[in-house]
Amino acid sequence: MDNISFREEVTVLIHIREAQADDLNEILNLYSLMFGDGVFDEEEETRRIWNHVITDKSYHVIVADEDGQIVSTCTVVIIPNITYDRRPYAVVENIVTASEFRAQGLATACLEEAKAIAQAANCFRILLTTGSRLDSTHKFYQKLGYSKTELTAFSQWL
Repeated sequence: MDNISFREEVTVLIHIREAQADDLNEILNLYSLMFGDGVFDEEEETRRIWNHVITDKSYHVIVADEDGQIVSTCTVVIIPNITYDRRPYAVVENIVTASEFRAQGLATACLEEAKAIAQAANCFRILLTTGSRLDSTHKFYQKLGYSKTELTAFSQWL
């Protein structure tokens, strides 16, 4: 008798969208992957800031929603500017994907949505910041068109 194997096809629905008010807890869970467990909670102050963020038209939290679960996110903020023909610029931050969902194109999709938002706002540039020192992370961003040699960035903790 012939051995016949069947491969089960699984359809997974990925939806790239802007975060909503009730997404806070899942986003905090993703942020804990960057900063450690227990760092974030849904205290009143956190919820107040979150409500400001999701209602600010310049602030966009992009999420990859896989079958109702947020598995990747990034933030893009559009900043008004009087240089470069008065065109704004964008800053991308807080890029994270749940470890079991990495290397599936989710962060890429979130960053492409952030880029589309920046383009729609007529931004002249997108700045992406990362605290990662991993060469693989830097190569990932470079593959998406970001340069780490064009500008020099400095930070100062306050």
